[in-house]
Amino acid sequence: MDADGTVGGFRRGFWALAPLWLGVIPFALAFAVTARAAGLSLLETQALSVFVFAGAAQFSAVGLIAVGAAGLEIVLTTFLLNVRHLLYGLSLGRVFHLTRRERPVAAFFLTDEAFGVAAAARERSFAFLMGIELSLFLMWNLATFSGFLLGATIPDPAKLGVDLIFPLAFVALLVPLVRTRVELVVAVGAGALAYGLQQSLPGGLPILITGVAGSLLGAFLTRGTPADPAIDAEAAAREVA
Repeated sequence: MDADGTVGGFRRGFWALAPLWLGVIPFALAFAVTARAAGLSLLETQALSVFVFAGAAQFSAVGLIAVGAAGLEIVLTTFLLNVRHLLYGLSLGRVFHLTRRERPVAAFFLTDEAFGVAAAARERSFAFLMGIELSLFLMWNLATFSGFLLGATIPDPAKLGVDLIFPLAFVALLVPLVRTRVELVVAVGAGALAYGLQQSLPGGLPILITGVAGSLLGAFLTRGTPADPAIDAEAAAREVA
């Protein structure tokens, strides 16, 4: 891909995620306030957003730090909360044909929101994917820095109702992907299972289990169905491009 195509793909990816900024920014601000209240410095707070870059894991880590938890407990909790990204990577790896050097970069910046936007998009270039991921990374870190400086003047995002933005956004991304009866059954079944599991299991385990169960259900319901040759042709065309 030439330089113009790379820049254009990055720009399209960057703005594709922009509608989700409205939900990202308030929670990054709230994270910074929480970290500051837990006794973390600006550098430590910003380092979490740069090197961990996982909202739920960062909130949990700050809470554990505040109560004096051991380092191993913090690491294990963060791992459980982020283990779902393994499924995200496997899923995107089937449609984004990345080089060995590109894969770890894309994996580091992968988030729930970035996965949702990338999975629903038609464009499959590395530049497009990085545009999506860095769009969120930039906003999250700018909001973290601002939130730490603004301090307690920031209201609770849940009280403003912005906690509804992410679920609604993911529903909007999911709907165009559900095109057959089997896909509808898998989507509804996986959603019901995830809702039930999150009542009793911690962190990202419900998503991990649901992802595996949903894949197995889809494979069972489509057993004996011949593969769509158009999918391979489309992948080959992207490889040539």
